[in-house]
Amino acid sequence: MAAGGRDRGAAAVEFALVAPVLLLLVLGITEFGRAYHLQTTLSGAAREGVRVMALQDDRAAARAATRSAAQPLVLTDAQIAVSPDSCAAARASGSGNATVTVTYPMDFIGGFMGASITLTGRGVMRCNG
Repeated sequence: MAAGGRDRGAAAVEFALVAPVLLLLVLGITEFGRAYHLQTTLSGAAREGVRVMALQDDRAAARAATRSAAQPLVLTDAQIAVSPDSCAAARASGSGNATVTVTYPMDFIGGFMGASITLTGRGVMRCNG
């Protein structure tokens, strides 16, 4: 019985040592999964926007398609870069490609991993399909 009395608080001490590490591991997995989800959403939205730009040659329609595809994220025109101004300009420059780049700042939950990072999605497509 004396041996059991010495080990009485060992489980609580071990838990106190392991709990912060497990908590950081769970938070890291959650943040990585969230960042991956946002990155794939931004990439898909950029692909949709560049498809509209390449087929319709309309920057406003490309931005609208990008915003629509990025739902539930709220994107501003400043976060959506469409280049060149028109597909005719792209063909004149020799590249013939339209590009849509979407940037989005992701704030970390709790601030354990830092303040924030900027995620970028990019789509490139030849003008007029």
